[in-house]
Amino acid sequence: MPDSTSRYALLCVGNSMMGDDGAGPRLAELCAEKPLSGWTVVDGGAGPENDIGYLRELRPAHLVIVDATDMGLMPGEMRILEESDIGEMFMMTTHNLPLTFLMQQLREDIPQITFVGIQPDVVAFYYPMSDAVEQAVIRLHQLLPALEQGMGIAPFQAETA
Repeated sequence: MPDSTSRYALLCVGNSMMGDDGAGPRLAELCAEKPLSGWTVVDGGAGPENDIGYLRELRPAHLVIVDATDMGLMPGEMRILEESDIGEMFMMTTHNLPLTFLMQQLREDIPQITFVGIQPDVVAFYYPMSDAVEQAVIRLHQLLPALEQGMGIAPFQAETA
């Protein structure tokens, strides 16, 4: 049953068995340890499309999706990505369906969707999460309550050749 007091939802995406790809699930763990008032947290794991129905029913005013994202930055750097950036960037993914599909499915029920990418260092089976990504997850947990003020995370800008 969705929590009707939640204005915001956080969808944490990734595979915790693949090093830094576990950034999303680690954020979900941190939110369980230190809950954020007004937020419903969903650990979407490697199959976030399984949570589409729940998120539609929840109907938050704002959904934040967090995933490890190779943006060509230093490990642990975070950026806000537009749906068009995601579609252009991701040929390879550890998820069953592209995140752009997930966003398109949710757009009619959720007015605002923000995607936060965390630059991974190593994404490989049985690797631990890097310190840089762990620190980024902790920082993002601290920034989420300031969502309406912009959180201070820069937008992603693709390099132009």
